Amino acid sequence: MVEKGNKSFFWASYADLMTSLFFVMLMLFVVAVVELNKKNSELQNTNTAIEIEKEKLQAQLDKAQEIENATMGLESEYFEYKSEYKKHKLTIDVSFPTGESDIERYVPEATKKELLAAGRKAKSFIDSTTVNHPGIQYLLIIEGQASRDNYSQNYELSYKRAYSLKKFWEKGGISFSDKNCEVLICGSGDGRQSGTGLMRETNERLNQRFLIHILPKPGVIEQVKKQ
Repeated sequence: MVEKGNKSFFWASYADLMTSLFFVMLMLFVVAVVELNKKNSELQNTNTAIEIEKEKLQAQLDKAQEIENATMGLESEYFEYKSEYKKHKLTIDVSFPTGESDIERYVPEATKKELLAAGRKAKSFIDSTTVNHPGIQYLLIIEGQASRDNYSQNYELSYKRAYSLKKFWEKGGISFSDKNCEVLICGSGDGRQSGTGLMRETNERLNQRFLIHILPKPGVIEQVKKQ
C-alpha cells in the first residue's frame, strides 16, 4: 500500500511539474511573439522613415532640376551660360579706359541701349520665372573687373564699375524686387588675388568691364525640407 501511495504522489507531482513547465513555455512563447511583433513594427517604422527621406531627397533633386532648367531660360543675345562656372555671362562688350568707371561718360550710346535691354531682359526673366516657379529666388551679382596694369586702385575701381551699372539701370527704370531677387555688387579687381581670377580674358584690355551673374539663391532647396 505504501508503494502504491508513493507512485500516486510521484505521478501527481510529475503532472504538476509538466503543467508548470507548460505554462513557463507558454509565457516564453507569448513574450517571444510580443518582442517579434515589436521588432517588426520598429522595422516597418524604419522602412517608412527611409521612404519618407527618399521622397524628401527626390523632391530636393526635382527642385534643383527645376531651378536649373528655369535658369537656363535666360540664355539670349545678351546672356551666355558658362557651364564650367555655373553662371551666366553678359555678352555685351563693355570696356572702360584705365582707371575709369562712369558708364554715362565712357560707354558708347549704342552699348548703353544694349545694357538697358539686357537689364530689362534679366528683370523680365526673374519676374516671370519666380511667378511660374513659386519658391525660386535668385542672386543677381554685378561683378566689376579691371585689367592688370599700373593703376594702384584696381579693386576699388572694379567695385565702382559694378555700382555704376546698378545706378545706370535704376536711372533707366530697372529695379529688382527684394522678394524674388537679391542684388549683390562686387569687385574682383585685376584677378591677382587668390579666388578672383575666374572668368577673365587673356587679352587684358577686355577685362576693363563688368560681368553679370544670375544664379539660384542659396537656401531655396532647404525650403523643400520644411514643406
